Amino acid sequence: MSLIPLQDVAIGRCTINFSADICIITSSTKIILMTNDLWLNLPVKDVARSRDFFTKLGFSFTNGAGNASMAHLVVGKQGIICNLCEENLFKSFSGNELPASKHSEVMLSLGAASRAEVDEWATKAQEAGADVFGKPSEVQGWMYGCGFADLDGHNWNILYMDMSKMPK
Repeated sequence: MSLIPLQDVAIGRCTINFSADICIITSSTKIILMTNDLWLNLPVKDVARSRDFFTKLGFSFTNGAGNASMAHLVVGKQGIICNLCEENLFKSFSGNELPASKHSEVMLSLGAASRAEVDEWATKAQEAGADVFGKPSEVQGWMYGCGFADLDGHNWNILYMDMSKMPK
C-alpha cells in the first residue's frame, strides 16, 4: 500500500496528518480517497511489543502498510488510525528529535459506555504492563474515568460521561 500525504503537522512526540487528498493504492489496485481524514503517528521503541500491548487491550490493527517499523492501530467507532511508528521512522516523518522529557504534549481520550467499562480498561491496561496513573474515579460528579501511560509513555484517558448528571 502506498500513502501520499500532502501535509503533516508535528507536535512534540505526536505527528498529526491532515490531508486534502490522500490516495491509498492497495495491492488489489483498489483506490481509497481519504479526503480530510485524520490519523495520528506515535513513536514507539518496539513495534511488535506495542502491537502485543494494544492487542491485549482489545484494539485491532489494519493489514495495510504495517511492517516491523510501523503498525496501524484502529481506534474508536470512527476507525481513526493511530500509526505506531518505530522511533527512527517517526523522526524521519517529523523532522525532529524526540524530546527526552516526561511531560505530556497530547492525551489520547476514548469514551466508555459505562463505569464498568472504565474499570475494565484500567484492569486490562495494568495487566498488559501500562502505568495506571489515574485509578478509576468520579470527576466533577458526572464523569468517571481512568488514565494510563502505554509502554512508551503516551497518556491515554478512558472516560464515561453520565449526561443526565452533567451540570447545566
